[in-house]
Order: sequence, then C-alpha cells, then structure tokens
Amino acid sequence: MRFFDITLASIGLFIGAPVFLLIYIASYLDTGSPLLRQKRVGKMQRPFILVKFRTMRLGTASVATHLADASAITPFGRILRRTKLDELPQLWNVLVGDMSLVGPRPCLPTQKTLINARDALGVYQARPGITGLAQIRHIDMSTPELLASTDAQMLKTLTIRQYFMYIVKTLSGEGRGDKVKD
Repeated sequence: MRFFDITLASIGLFIGAPVFLLIYIASYLDTGSPLLRQKRVGKMQRPFILVKFRTMRLGTASVATHLADASAITPFGRILRRTKLDELPQLWNVLVGDMSLVGPRPCLPTQKTLINARDALGVYQARPGITGLAQIRHIDMSTPELLASTDAQMLKTLTIRQYFMYIVKTLSGEGRGDKVKD
C-alpha cells in the first residue's frame, strides 16, 4: 500500500497546490496561524508531528476533538471541517512516511485508554491513516474500545480494493472525523 500512498499523496500535493495556497491565505486571515502542528502517536507508538489546517482559535486546548468546545471553531474552520479540507496538509505526513492514506486515525499521546486498547490489539503495527473503516462507520475517539477493535478489524482484512473504497467513500462525504461536542 505504501506505493499507492506515495503516488496518491504526491499527485494530491501537486494538483492541490493552488487550493493549499488559497486555504493557507484564508486561514491566515481567519486565525493568524494557518497550520496546526500537533504531536500524535504513530506506528510502533512513535510520536510524530501531524500537520493540518487550523480550524480552532489560537490558544484552544490541545485535547481530543470530542472534548473540544464547539465555540472554539472559527467560521472558516467549520467550512474546512465540513469539506474535510483541513486534512489536506496530512498528505505531507503520508509522503514522508508518518502516515498512510488508510489506517487508524492517529490519537494524542494523552489518550491513554485508546492507546492501551490499540496496543493490546496490535494496531500500532501499522501506520496511522487519514481515513479508514472507523471513519466510514462514524466511530470516533469518544468510544476508545470500539474504535480500537474497529481499527484492528480493518487492519486484519485490509485489501487494495478496500483501501481505495475507504478513500472514495471519504471523498464522497461518507467518512467523518471526530465530532466536536455541542
């Protein structure tokens, strides 16, 4: 799958460059700091820095999305989240090998329950991903045991066909990220 990750991420970064630039400028005007760099747990539990477009005001606590306050999301950030465009910079994480296009969503180092559940099921043998089975099924990090078992199920049965199916379903709006509490 790494071949597809590198190929698709390269194409996405190249073709998406004008969109990245426009979002970068709009995000800069929205928050003053367009990119969010956040430590996440990667393959073999090694930390890496995930890059996304910022959707929340500066100074918002670095917590799991389902624990974040919805009022912290900027108006432009809502658009980015709804369209999943906030995830585009993660193509860089895919290209450099920190992530895959398809895999378990990377969590924060503070999400110990999820880390332990994933570790027990061998989920950390794989690179984290931008999308996967849990996103298609709308399972977020607020249910760590269910998320970990869904991630493990996906990794055990992942085929090239499913890899592309998860990507297509996500791009068509079926995959969701973690929901911010209202």
